[in-house]
Amino acid sequence: MKVVAVSVSAHKGVKKDNVPEIRVLLDQGVENDAHAGFDPKRQVSLLAQESIDIMKAQGLPELRPGDFAENITTSGLELHTLPLGAVFRIGPEAVLELSQIGKTCHHGCAIKQTTGSCIMPTQGIFGRVVKEGPIRPGDTIVIEPPAQ
Repeated sequence: MKVVAVSVSAHKGVKKDNVPEIRVLLDQGVENDAHAGFDPKRQVSLLAQESIDIMKAQGLPELRPGDFAENITTSGLELHTLPLGAVFRIGPEAVLELSQIGKTCHHGCAIKQTTGSCIMPTQGIFGRVVKEGPIRPGDTIVIEPPAQ
């Protein structure tokens, strides 16, 4: 399991731009991202490349990481199948806790208008930052079970 891309945007409701590195801040989210500090349950958004590939196969071959406004695009794991409370260790320092699975899709979502569906409501996940640190493409992801 690894990080494929990391992305930020200065405004809400738009695609995110891929960047070489993000830094997650304790109980805030992604530094310099429009969503930082906005919602304690949805500090950092994650989506699997495998989910993006599903939408590509539905007629949107130009889709890329960040187009669903996710901060972290991953590979090698069906994120939406993890239990709430699962802990993600990403790269050398950062730690996230799975706080929400899915979200309500915006009515004006360009992806939904084009294909009639969107994957974020069912396959996007959100994490709460429990340990700060940088995250870069290529970083490994280790999933730990939720504390009992």
